[in-house]
Amino acid sequence: MNRRWELDLLRGFMLVMMFTTHLPTRFSDKLGQPFGYVSAAEGFVMLSAFMAGLIYTGRAQKAGIPAMKKAFFRRVTTVYACHATLLLFLFSAIAMLGLKLDQPALTNLIGFYLSDPWAALPGALLLIYNPPLLDILPLYILLLFASPFVLAFAMQRGWTGIFVISVALWACGQFPLSQGLYEMLAQHTGLRVPFSETGSFETLSWQFLWLFGLWMGAATAQGRLDHRKPFPRALVVGAFLVVLVGLVWRHTAGQIPVPGDAESLINHLFDKWRLGPLRMLNLFALLVVIMHVGPRLSERLPRIGFLEKLGSASLPVFCMHLVVVLAALSIAGEYRPGRPLLLDVLMMAAGLAALYATALVTLYLDREEQQRMLAARKEQELKRAGRRQATAAGAAKSDLPT
Repeated sequence: MNRRWELDLLRGFMLVMMFTTHLPTRFSDKLGQPFGYVSAAEGFVMLSAFMAGLIYTGRAQKAGIPAMKKAFFRRVTTVYACHATLLLFLFSAIAMLGLKLDQPALTNLIGFYLSDPWAALPGALLLIYNPPLLDILPLYILLLFASPFVLAFAMQRGWTGIFVISVALWACGQFPLSQGLYEMLAQHTGLRVPFSETGSFETLSWQFLWLFGLWMGAATAQGRLDHRKPFPRALVVGAFLVVLVGLVWRHTAGQIPVPGDAESLINHLFDKWRLGPLRMLNLFALLVVIMHVGPRLSERLPRIGFLEKLGSASLPVFCMHLVVVLAALSIAGEYRPGRPLLLDVLMMAAGLAALYATALVTLYLDREEQQRMLAARKEQELKRAGRRQATAAGAAKSDLPT
Protein backbone atom coordinates (compact mmCIF):
# COMPACT_ATOMS: atom_id res chain seq x y z
CA MET A 1 0.00 0.00 0.00
CA ASN A 2 1.33 3.45 -0.97
CA ARG A 3 1.83 5.78 1.99
CA ARG A 4 -0.62 8.65 2.36
CA TRP A 5 1.60 11.64 2.99
CA GLU A 6 -1.16 13.75 4.50
CA LEU A 7 -1.74 11.16 7.24
CA ASP A 8 1.98 11.01 8.00
CA LEU A 9 2.02 14.81 8.18
CA LEU A 10 -0.90 14.80 10.64
CA ARG A 11 0.74 12.17 12.83
CA GLY A 12 4.00 14.11 12.77
CA PHE A 13 2.18 17.28 13.75
CA MET A 14 0.48 15.51 16.68
CA LEU A 15 3.81 14.09 17.84
CA VAL A 16 5.28 17.60 17.89
CA MET A 17 2.23 18.84 19.82
CA MET A 18 2.64 16.10 22.43
CA PHE A 19 6.35 16.75 22.73
CA THR A 20 5.98 20.51 23.19
CA THR A 21 3.20 19.94 25.74
CA HIS A 22 5.16 17.38 27.79
CA LEU A 23 8.58 19.06 27.68
CA PRO A 24 8.88 21.19 30.86
CA THR A 25 9.29 24.64 29.28
CA ARG A 26 7.41 27.93 29.29
CA PHE A 27 5.82 26.90 25.98
CA SER A 28 4.01 23.78 27.25
CA ASP A 29 0.93 25.51 28.65
CA LYS A 30 0.49 27.79 25.65
CA LEU A 31 0.87 24.96 23.12
CA GLY A 32 -1.34 22.46 24.99
CA GLN A 33 -4.80 22.02 23.44
CA PRO A 34 -4.29 24.85 20.92
CA PHE A 35 -7.47 24.15 18.93
CA GLY A 36 -9.98 24.04 21.78
CA TYR A 37 -10.63 21.44 24.46
CA VAL A 38 -9.06 18.71 22.37
CA SER A 39 -5.50 17.45 22.84
CA ALA A 40 -3.02 15.71 20.59
CA ALA A 41 -3.67 12.45 22.48
CA GLU A 42 -7.21 12.16 21.09
CA GLY A 43 -6.06 12.86 17.56
CA PHE A 44 -3.11 10.49 17.82
CA VAL A 45 -5.22 7.62 19.19
CA MET A 46 -7.92 8.08 16.55
CA LEU A 47 -5.40 8.38 13.72
CA SER A 48 -3.44 5.33 14.96
CA ALA A 49 -6.69 3.35 15.01
CA PHE A 50 -7.55 4.62 11.51
CA MET A 51 -4.18 3.45 10.19
CA ALA A 52 -4.61 0.08 11.90
CA GLY A 53 -8.07 -0.38 10.38
CA LEU A 54 -6.85 0.69 6.95
CA ILE A 55 -3.73 -1.50 6.87
CA TYR A 56 -5.00 -4.64 8.57
CA THR A 57 -8.36 -4.71 6.80
CA GLY A 58 -6.39 -4.62 3.55
CA ARG A 59 -4.26 -7.48 4.89
CA ALA A 60 -7.39 -9.51 5.70
CA GLN A 61 -8.81 -8.89 2.22
CA LYS A 62 -5.61 -10.06 0.54
CA ALA A 63 -4.38 -12.87 2.80
CA GLY A 64 -7.33 -13.73 5.04
CA ILE A 65 -8.34 -13.08 8.64
CA PRO A 66 -5.72 -15.45 10.20
CA ALA A 67 -2.93 -13.51 8.46
CA MET A 68 -4.48 -10.25 9.67
CA LYS A 69 -4.54 -11.50 13.27
CA LYS A 70 -0.93 -12.68 13.03
CA ALA A 71 0.19 -9.26 11.76
CA PHE A 72 -1.73 -7.52 14.55
CA PHE A 73 -0.10 -9.67 17.23
CA ARG A 74 3.36 -8.96 15.79
CA ARG A 75 2.61 -5.26 16.16
CA VAL A 76 1.38 -5.77 19.74
CA THR A 77 4.65 -7.54 20.57
CA THR A 78 6.67 -4.67 19.09
CA VAL A 79 4.76 -1.99 21.01
CA TYR A 80 5.00 -3.97 24.25
CA ALA A 81 8.76 -4.36 23.80
CA CYS A 82 9.06 -0.57 23.37
CA HIS A 83 6.97 0.02 26.49
CA ALA A 84 8.97 -2.45 28.60
CA THR A 85 12.23 -0.83 27.44
CA LEU A 86 10.94 2.61 28.41
CA LEU A 87 9.91 1.32 31.84
CA LEU A 88 13.32 -0.19 32.52
CA PHE A 89 14.98 3.03 31.33
CA LEU A 90 12.77 5.09 33.66
CA PHE A 91 13.27 2.81 36.66
CA SER A 92 17.05 2.63 36.25
CA ALA A 93 18.95 5.47 34.55
CA ILE A 94 16.30 8.18 34.89
CA ALA A 95 15.45 7.25 38.49
CA MET A 96 19.12 7.33 39.53
CA LEU A 97 19.67 10.66 37.78
CA GLY A 98 16.58 12.22 39.34
CA LEU A 99 17.54 11.03 42.82
CA LYS A 100 21.11 12.20 42.45
CA LEU A 101 20.03 15.67 41.31
CA ASP A 102 17.11 15.72 43.78
CA GLN A 103 14.46 16.63 41.21
CA PRO A 104 10.96 16.50 42.79
CA ALA A 105 9.34 16.52 39.32
CA LEU A 106 10.93 13.14 38.60
CA THR A 107 10.68 11.58 42.05
CA ASN A 108 6.99 12.51 42.26
CA LEU A 109 6.43 10.92 38.86
CA ILE A 110 7.75 7.55 40.07
CA GLY A 111 6.82 7.91 43.73
CA PHE A 112 5.09 4.54 43.91
CA TYR A 113 8.06 2.76 42.35
CA LEU A 114 10.42 4.38 44.85
CA SER A 115 8.20 3.37 47.77
CA ASP A 116 7.42 -0.20 46.65
CA PRO A 117 9.64 -1.32 43.74
CA TRP A 118 8.82 -5.03 44.15
CA ALA A 119 5.14 -4.31 43.51
CA ALA A 120 5.73 -1.55 40.96
CA LEU A 121 8.08 -3.35 38.53
CA PRO A 122 5.97 -6.49 37.93
CA GLY A 123 2.83 -4.35 38.03
CA ALA A 124 4.25 -2.12 35.31
CA LEU A 125 5.29 -5.05 33.11
CA LEU A 126 1.75 -6.44 33.51
CA LEU A 127 0.34 -3.04 32.40
CA ILE A 128 -1.25 -2.45 35.81
CA TYR A 129 1.07 0.22 37.22
CA ASN A 130 1.31 3.04 34.70
CA PRO A 131 3.33 6.12 35.74
CA PRO A 132 2.39 9.49 34.23
CA LEU A 133 3.64 9.96 30.65
CA LEU A 134 3.98 6.17 30.30
CA ASP A 135 0.26 5.45 30.52
CA ILE A 136 -0.78 5.87 26.89
CA LEU A 137 1.24 2.94 25.49
CA PRO A 138 -0.48 0.39 27.81
CA LEU A 139 -3.84 1.72 26.56
CA TYR A 140 -2.57 1.39 22.99
CA ILE A 141 -1.39 -2.18 23.62
CA LEU A 142 -4.73 -3.29 25.07
CA LEU A 143 -6.75 -1.71 22.27
CA LEU A 144 -4.39 -3.05 19.62
CA PHE A 145 -4.65 -6.54 21.12
CA ALA A 146 -8.48 -6.45 20.95
CA SER A 147 -8.57 -5.01 17.42
CA PRO A 148 -8.14 -8.20 15.31
CA PHE A 149 -11.07 -9.83 17.09
CA VAL A 150 -13.20 -6.71 16.58
CA LEU A 151 -12.25 -6.44 12.90
CA ALA A 152 -12.88 -10.13 12.28
CA PHE A 153 -16.33 -9.87 13.89
CA ALA A 154 -17.14 -6.64 12.00
CA MET A 155 -16.12 -8.11 8.63
CA GLN A 156 -18.53 -10.99 9.17
CA ARG A 157 -21.44 -9.38 11.07
CA GLY A 158 -21.07 -5.61 10.74
CA TRP A 159 -20.33 -2.78 13.16
CA THR A 160 -23.74 -2.03 14.65
CA GLY A 161 -23.52 -4.35 17.65
CA ILE A 162 -19.92 -3.30 18.29
CA PHE A 163 -20.84 0.38 18.48
CA VAL A 164 -23.86 -0.26 20.72
CA ILE A 165 -21.58 -1.97 23.25
CA SER A 166 -18.84 0.64 22.76
CA VAL A 167 -21.15 3.61 23.42
CA ALA A 168 -22.52 1.86 26.53
CA LEU A 169 -18.97 1.35 27.82
CA TRP A 170 -18.12 4.99 27.13
CA ALA A 171 -21.17 6.05 29.15
CA CYS A 172 -20.06 3.78 32.02
CA GLY A 173 -16.64 5.40 31.82
CA GLN A 174 -18.15 8.75 32.86
CA PHE A 175 -18.66 7.29 36.34
CA PRO A 176 -16.14 5.69 38.77
CA LEU A 177 -17.21 2.17 37.74
CA SER A 178 -13.73 0.93 36.82
CA GLN A 179 -12.34 2.19 40.13
CA GLY A 180 -14.92 0.19 42.07
CA LEU A 181 -14.25 -2.94 40.01
CA TYR A 182 -10.49 -2.55 40.39
CA GLU A 183 -10.69 -2.13 44.15
CA MET A 184 -12.85 -5.25 44.41
CA LEU A 185 -10.26 -7.13 42.34
CA ALA A 186 -7.42 -5.80 44.50
CA GLN A 187 -9.17 -6.99 47.66
CA HIS A 188 -9.51 -10.54 46.33
CA THR A 189 -6.09 -10.82 44.68
CA GLY A 190 -3.84 -8.82 47.00
CA LEU A 191 -2.78 -6.32 44.31
CA ARG A 192 -0.65 -3.64 45.95
CA VAL A 193 -0.88 -1.11 43.11
CA PRO A 194 -3.33 1.67 44.10
CA PHE A 195 -5.97 2.60 41.53
CA SER A 196 -4.48 6.11 41.33
CA GLU A 197 -1.28 4.54 39.92
CA THR A 198 -2.99 2.60 37.11
CA GLY A 199 -2.86 5.52 34.67
CA SER A 200 -4.93 8.57 33.87
CA PHE A 201 -6.69 7.26 30.76
CA GLU A 202 -10.10 5.67 31.40
CA THR A 203 -10.05 2.61 29.15
CA LEU A 204 -13.85 2.28 29.13
CA SER A 205 -14.08 5.74 27.55
CA TRP A 206 -11.07 5.70 25.23
CA GLN A 207 -12.02 2.39 23.62
CA PHE A 208 -14.86 4.24 21.84
CA LEU A 209 -12.45 6.68 20.21
CA TRP A 210 -10.21 3.81 19.11
CA LEU A 211 -13.12 1.80 17.68
CA PHE A 212 -14.39 4.83 15.81
CA GLY A 213 -10.98 5.32 14.18
CA LEU A 214 -10.72 1.59 13.49
CA TRP A 215 -14.11 1.64 11.75
CA MET A 216 -13.11 4.64 9.63
CA GLY A 217 -9.90 2.91 8.55
CA ALA A 218 -11.69 -0.35 7.74
CA ALA A 219 -14.40 1.51 5.79
CA THR A 220 -11.72 3.36 3.81
CA ALA A 221 -9.93 0.10 2.99
CA GLN A 222 -13.23 -1.34 1.76
CA GLY A 223 -13.93 1.77 -0.36
CA ARG A 224 -17.01 2.80 1.60
CA LEU A 225 -15.71 6.23 2.67
CA ASP A 226 -14.17 7.21 -0.64
CA HIS A 227 -17.60 7.94 -2.14
CA ARG A 228 -19.36 9.38 0.91
CA LYS A 229 -21.82 12.22 0.36
CA PRO A 230 -20.74 15.72 1.45
CA PHE A 231 -21.80 16.70 4.95
CA PRO A 232 -25.08 18.65 5.16
CA ARG A 233 -24.49 22.40 5.20
CA ALA A 234 -26.19 22.78 8.58
CA LEU A 235 -23.85 20.18 10.12
CA VAL A 236 -20.76 21.93 8.73
CA VAL A 237 -21.91 25.36 9.96
CA GLY A 238 -22.74 23.92 13.39
CA ALA A 239 -19.35 22.20 13.58
CA PHE A 240 -17.53 25.43 12.68
CA LEU A 241 -19.44 27.27 15.44
CA VAL A 242 -18.60 24.59 18.05
CA VAL A 243 -14.91 24.68 17.06
CA LEU A 244 -14.88 28.49 17.22
CA VAL A 245 -16.50 28.54 20.68
CA GLY A 246 -14.05 25.91 21.97
CA LEU A 247 -11.09 27.80 20.50
CA VAL A 248 -12.08 31.16 22.03
CA TRP A 249 -13.01 29.57 25.38
CA ARG A 250 -9.71 27.66 25.60
CA HIS A 251 -7.58 30.73 24.94
CA THR A 252 -9.68 32.92 27.24
CA ALA A 253 -10.13 30.65 30.28
CA GLY A 254 -7.02 28.49 29.85
CA GLN A 255 -6.61 24.72 29.68
CA ILE A 256 -9.30 24.20 32.37
CA PRO A 257 -12.75 25.44 31.25
CA VAL A 258 -13.69 26.69 34.74
CA PRO A 259 -10.41 27.53 36.52
CA GLY A 260 -10.31 27.19 40.30
CA ASP A 261 -13.29 24.83 40.55
CA ALA A 262 -12.09 21.26 40.07
CA GLU A 263 -15.53 19.84 40.92
CA SER A 264 -17.41 22.00 38.41
CA LEU A 265 -19.86 20.06 36.27
CA ILE A 266 -18.52 21.87 33.18
CA ASN A 267 -15.01 20.64 33.93
CA HIS A 268 -16.32 17.07 34.24
CA LEU A 269 -18.14 17.39 30.93
CA PHE A 270 -14.86 18.49 29.29
CA ASP A 271 -12.75 15.93 31.17
CA LYS A 272 -9.86 14.60 29.08
CA TRP A 273 -9.23 11.33 30.89
CA ARG A 274 -12.88 10.20 30.72
CA LEU A 275 -13.56 11.88 27.35
CA GLY A 276 -16.48 13.87 28.72
CA PRO A 277 -19.50 14.60 26.48
CA LEU A 278 -18.61 18.23 25.73
CA ARG A 279 -15.03 17.24 24.94
CA MET A 280 -16.35 14.64 22.50
CA LEU A 281 -18.60 17.31 20.95
CA ASN A 282 -15.58 19.58 20.46
CA LEU A 283 -13.54 16.68 19.05
CA PHE A 284 -16.13 15.49 16.54
CA ALA A 285 -16.92 19.05 15.46
CA LEU A 286 -13.21 19.48 14.71
CA LEU A 287 -13.24 16.16 12.83
CA VAL A 288 -16.17 17.30 10.66
CA VAL A 289 -14.36 20.55 9.87
CA ILE A 290 -11.15 18.69 8.97
CA MET A 291 -13.00 16.18 6.77
CA HIS A 292 -14.91 19.02 5.09
CA VAL A 293 -11.92 21.20 4.23
CA GLY A 294 -9.27 18.46 4.19
CA PRO A 295 -9.50 17.30 0.55
CA ARG A 296 -9.21 20.84 -0.81
CA LEU A 297 -6.64 21.84 1.78
CA SER A 298 -4.40 18.83 1.03
CA GLU A 299 -4.17 19.96 -2.60
CA ARG A 300 -2.74 23.29 -1.43
CA LEU A 301 -0.71 22.17 1.57
CA PRO A 302 3.06 22.27 1.19
CA ARG A 303 4.89 19.00 1.71
CA ILE A 304 6.57 19.41 5.11
CA GLY A 305 9.20 16.68 5.06
CA PHE A 306 10.11 17.15 8.73
CA LEU A 307 6.58 16.30 9.90
CA GLU A 308 6.08 13.56 7.31
CA LYS A 309 9.21 11.75 8.43
CA LEU A 310 8.17 11.99 12.09
CA GLY A 311 4.77 10.55 11.22
CA SER A 312 6.26 7.77 9.09
CA ALA A 313 8.29 6.57 12.10
CA SER A 314 5.66 7.37 14.71
CA LEU A 315 6.34 4.62 17.28
CA PRO A 316 10.14 5.15 17.61
CA VAL A 317 9.61 8.93 17.55
CA PHE A 318 6.95 8.68 20.26
CA CYS A 319 9.33 6.63 22.42
CA MET A 320 12.17 9.11 21.84
CA HIS A 321 9.89 11.99 22.84
CA LEU A 322 9.35 10.24 26.19
CA VAL A 323 13.09 9.65 26.62
CA VAL A 324 13.81 13.34 26.01
CA VAL A 325 11.01 14.52 28.32
CA LEU A 326 12.04 12.16 31.14
CA ALA A 327 15.67 13.23 30.80
CA ALA A 328 14.62 16.90 30.91
CA LEU A 329 12.52 16.32 34.04
CA SER A 330 15.40 14.51 35.77
CA ILE A 331 17.99 17.17 34.89
CA ALA A 332 16.15 20.52 34.59
CA GLY A 333 13.02 19.69 36.58
CA GLU A 334 9.67 21.39 36.11
CA TYR A 335 9.51 24.82 34.51
CA ARG A 336 9.77 27.68 36.98
CA PRO A 337 9.34 31.38 36.18
CA GLY A 338 12.69 33.03 35.87
CA ARG A 339 14.35 30.28 33.87
CA PRO A 340 16.29 31.85 30.96
CA LEU A 341 14.35 31.88 27.70
CA LEU A 342 17.45 30.67 25.86
CA LEU A 343 17.53 27.47 27.94
CA ASP A 344 13.92 26.64 27.02
CA VAL A 345 14.62 27.36 23.34
CA LEU A 346 17.71 25.14 23.39
CA MET A 347 15.79 22.31 25.13
CA MET A 348 13.06 22.54 22.51
CA ALA A 349 15.49 22.64 19.59
CA ALA A 350 17.62 19.77 20.91
CA GLY A 351 14.54 17.66 21.56
CA LEU A 352 13.08 18.21 18.10
CA ALA A 353 16.48 17.40 16.59
CA ALA A 354 16.52 14.12 18.55
CA LEU A 355 13.05 13.24 17.25
CA TYR A 356 14.07 13.99 13.67
CA ALA A 357 17.28 11.98 13.97
CA THR A 358 15.26 9.05 15.34
CA ALA A 359 12.90 9.25 12.36
CA LEU A 360 15.78 9.36 9.85
CA VAL A 361 17.54 6.36 11.40
CA THR A 362 14.27 4.39 11.59
CA LEU A 363 13.36 5.07 7.97
CA TYR A 364 16.89 4.17 6.83
CA LEU A 365 16.78 0.86 8.69
CA ASP A 366 13.30 0.17 7.31
CA ARG A 367 14.55 0.73 3.75
CA GLU A 368 17.51 -1.55 4.34
CA GLU A 369 15.22 -4.25 5.71
CA GLN A 370 12.84 -3.91 2.77
CA GLN A 371 15.73 -4.20 0.32
CA ARG A 372 17.02 -7.34 2.09
CA MET A 373 13.54 -8.87 2.01
CA LEU A 374 13.16 -8.01 -1.68
CA ALA A 375 16.55 -9.51 -2.50
CA ALA A 376 15.73 -12.68 -0.54
CA ARG A 377 12.38 -12.97 -2.34
CA LYS A 378 14.03 -12.59 -5.75
CA GLU A 379 16.63 -15.21 -4.80
CA GLN A 380 13.90 -17.65 -3.78
CA GLU A 381 12.05 -17.01 -7.05
CA LEU A 382 15.24 -17.65 -9.05
CA LYS A 383 15.84 -20.90 -7.16
CA ARG A 384 12.26 -22.04 -7.79
CA ALA A 385 12.59 -21.12 -11.47
CA GLY A 386 15.85 -23.08 -11.67
CA ARG A 387 14.24 -26.14 -10.06
CA ARG A 388 11.32 -25.94 -12.48
CA GLN A 389 13.71 -25.76 -15.46
CA ALA A 390 15.71 -28.69 -14.12
CA THR A 391 12.53 -30.73 -13.63
CA ALA A 392 11.31 -29.85 -17.13
CA ALA A 393 14.70 -30.76 -18.63
CA GLY A 394 14.68 -34.08 -16.79
CA ALA A 395 11.17 -34.85 -18.01
CA ALA A 396 12.10 -34.01 -21.60
CA LYS A 397 15.19 -36.23 -21.43
CA SER A 398 13.19 -39.17 -20.12
CA ASP A 399 10.78 -38.81 -23.08
CA LEU A 400 13.61 -39.25 -25.63
CA PRO A 401 13.62 -42.64 -27.48
CA THR A 402 16.36 -45.01 -26.35
